[in-house]
Amino acid sequence: MKYLIIFFTLFSFSINAQNVLKFDKRNVQCEDKWVAYQMDKDSTYMFGFIYIDAQAGLTLNYEGKFKIDNKGKFNRVENDVNSKTGFIIARLQPNRVAIAEIPESKFKELNIQKTPEWLKNYKSDENSVERLYNWGYMYNGWNECEKALTFLEKADKIDPNYKGLQTELAFSYNALGKYDKAEIALKKAIAQNPKDCYTYKELAFTYTNTANFEKVAETYKTMSKICSEKVFIQETAYNLAYEYYKIKDKVNFKKWKAEVEKWANSDSQYIKNLIQMEIELSK
Repeated sequence: MKYLIIFFTLFSFSINAQNVLKFDKRNVQCEDKWVAYQMDKDSTYMFGFIYIDAQAGLTLNYEGKFKIDNKGKFNRVENDVNSKTGFIIARLQPNRVAIAEIPESKFKELNIQKTPEWLKNYKSDENSVERLYNWGYMYNGWNECEKALTFLEKADKIDPNYKGLQTELAFSYNALGKYDKAEIALKKAIAQNPKDCYTYKELAFTYTNTANFEKVAETYKTMSKICSEKVFIQETAYNLAYEYYKIKDKVNFKKWKAEVEKWANSDSQYIKNLIQMEIELSK
């Protein structure tokens, strides 16, 4: 019976901790949030504040560890961080490790403020086009395109002609399947810079995903004339060949396979994939 009581006590503690901390976030989803990492072997949780440094990117302000007692209270353990600063700065790489946002109701127990005083040093020019663009660019790079749009669309209202903005907007829209908006943004970008090959690549991607293959072919033709970046031309031709492969259009598949071969080396992955597709179509 004694062991049974101990088991239920530990089980109750575990459930209580799980209820308080929900490990359902990734670090790129926690800008300006207090977070906790999964429990260590000694039953402690590492915690800190995640923010974005304009130069260094995603950053953790590590502030120490805490334990959760059987009543659900958060208790900081003996400080193991820099004695002079009271924290350690760690640059983060986006990953899929599950972390938990610390509930505001626990801030007092950990002796932390919802918004750290030092954070103001990283919040200058929050509403400038440059900052909004940079934040959108970063979030797109982390495949958080919906979040990226919260910055990019604000920038668009301030200065739609900001360099690179329309293409970055289109990247978000394409990723989210908002192809009509992507096309509008890309046409604006081309009007601003008619020789930007990356913009044409995104436009071809837009048309490919709306099955407007004639428009893809037109865009490809323009790219083949003005682009120095062969990889973008290859990718565009390959994507179109793949679309024809999917619908078993052998004639057009062969045509676009030949276009890829103009730009790609024989040992490229594009060519290897297309050869396999051709074998499949011949069966």
